[in-house]
Amino acid sequence: MSIEVIHRPEQDHLERLGVFDWPVWEKEVSTFPWHYDEREVCYILEGQVTVTPDDGGEPVTVGEGDLVTFPEGMDCTWEIHRDIRKHYRFG
Repeated sequence: MSIEVIHRPEQDHLERLGVFDWPVWEKEVSTFPWHYDEREVCYILEGQVTVTPDDGGEPVTVGEGDLVTFPEGMDCTWEIHRDIRKHYRFG
């Protein structure tokens, strides 16, 4: 399982996905475990986070302007370096 990141995707790509109609999630600087029951696609509006898969995969650091896909079934640790704000969609 790997985390997919598109750095600075084209605006029309984001509009085709409907990103700006997705809900917004916010979280302060913190570290916590997370499990993905289903695939998540998110677009980072503000902040920076390092996500480390529990299966020994490479940690991935993402921030403002990144479009990120997390695979279904992944267990990981989120380490938020700067308060995060993102649009997100499950499924």
